Amino acid sequence: MGSKKHDLIVIGAGPGGYIAAIRAAQLGLDVAVVEKESALGGTCLRIGCIPSKALLESSERFWAAKNEFASHGVKFTGVKLDLRAMLKRKDQIVASLTRGVEGLFKKNMITRYAGHGRLAGENRVTLQSKSNGNATLEAKAILIATGSTPAPLKGVELDGDFIGTSTEALSYSKVPTHLVVIGAGYIGLEMGSVWSRLGARVTVLESLDRILPGMDAEIAAEAKKCLESQGIEFRLSSKVNAARRAGKVCKVDVEGAKPLTCDRVLLAAGRAPNTNDLGLEAVGIELDKKGFIPVKEGFATSAHGIHAIGDVVGGAMLAHKAEEEGVAFAEHLVNGHGHVNYDAIPGVVYTHPEIASVGRTEDDLRQAKIEYRKGSFPFRANGRALAMGSTEGKVKVLADAQTDRILGVHIIGPRAGDLIAEAAAAINFGASAEDLARTCHAHPTLAEALREAAFAVSGKPLNL
Repeated sequence: MGSKKHDLIVIGAGPGGYIAAIRAAQLGLDVAVVEKESALGGTCLRIGCIPSKALLESSERFWAAKNEFASHGVKFTGVKLDLRAMLKRKDQIVASLTRGVEGLFKKNMITRYAGHGRLAGENRVTLQSKSNGNATLEAKAILIATGSTPAPLKGVELDGDFIGTSTEALSYSKVPTHLVVIGAGYIGLEMGSVWSRLGARVTVLESLDRILPGMDAEIAAEAKKCLESQGIEFRLSSKVNAARRAGKVCKVDVEGAKPLTCDRVLLAAGRAPNTNDLGLEAVGIELDKKGFIPVKEGFATSAHGIHAIGDVVGGAMLAHKAEEEGVAFAEHLVNGHGHVNYDAIPGVVYTHPEIASVGRTEDDLRQAKIEYRKGSFPFRANGRALAMGSTEGKVKVLADAQTDRILGVHIIGPRAGDLIAEAAAAINFGASAEDLARTCHAHPTLAEALREAAFAVSGKPLNL
């Protein structure tokens, strides 16, 4: 292909990379994106956020048909699982969205290069392409947005089938009889929920003494009870020493306990930055102790003209955090300013009930010695939740004791992932609990629970 010149080259077409490319193109730059996978969208669209949510939605409807519809007066017999159709629907959704990213590239006149991108010095990227051979790309600015991969665990022998990561768990050809999940974070709980609803016995092993590390402890404890009531077994403070295939079964060795025998193992012990074979040494970029790329203002690395965003720079390893950084990077590159409010990045676990959080947790505030007030409101007292038949959980609002400014909001309950957006907006604009309480909410809606929790900060909920 020879040498090609652009204003900006983005390595990686995941949520951070493709959003940064689009925003930069909207601001007038000639943008190119290098992506080695045939489909655009990165881990999130191809083998992460989107396919997992498709399976969560389908499995929840299957479970509800078997266990909840009768209470609504909808009765039928012989509910059957068509796993092949469920997986096909998931794949169709993924294909539709990845094609959508292709369309956005065309709309914004972004050049896409298929192949592996590697830094080759200041302003240069080497493209290694199976179809078009090697080429050198040049640009005034280069952005690394290569995301992350499942973190390995010593002793766990991945075979890409019986012992695998979330990638394999998205496409099991049949429902496991017994699935052992290593890790009680977002991915482990979501994928464990999918296969539990479809009929698998699910055992979750977690080395810590709690689930969902990093989330509010009170909300996490309630989530554990809800998931246990659905049949998921938790073994906390359980360190996994080894997991291996043994003929037709898998063996999982847990420190201080009898080995577990199962037919599938899902390793979901976190994610690691994807920085392999990027040529970082060619431009003098050194990783920090945790393997992340250090960045400063404008997401600039130590190498002139080279920037990085998303999972490779650390922080919350979430698609929407990478997107925010992608927009901020492009705006800083073109206009000289760009900003991300890291205190207003929400996190959502799409189990049933959903779990969502934004801002500081109680543990955070206690450790920082910040005085706060707390207000909570249960969904069992919310009219819309009662009408839906989904009354588990509550909303919790944490506000500064002196200023009443909202510091954190934590929700477990129906549509928590949607409700948290209002809380994120409130934190982003520096709203007080009183501001939220005095904002009119439509009735009957689930969002009223958030308003009631804001009222409860001052000890005066209206409907409790």
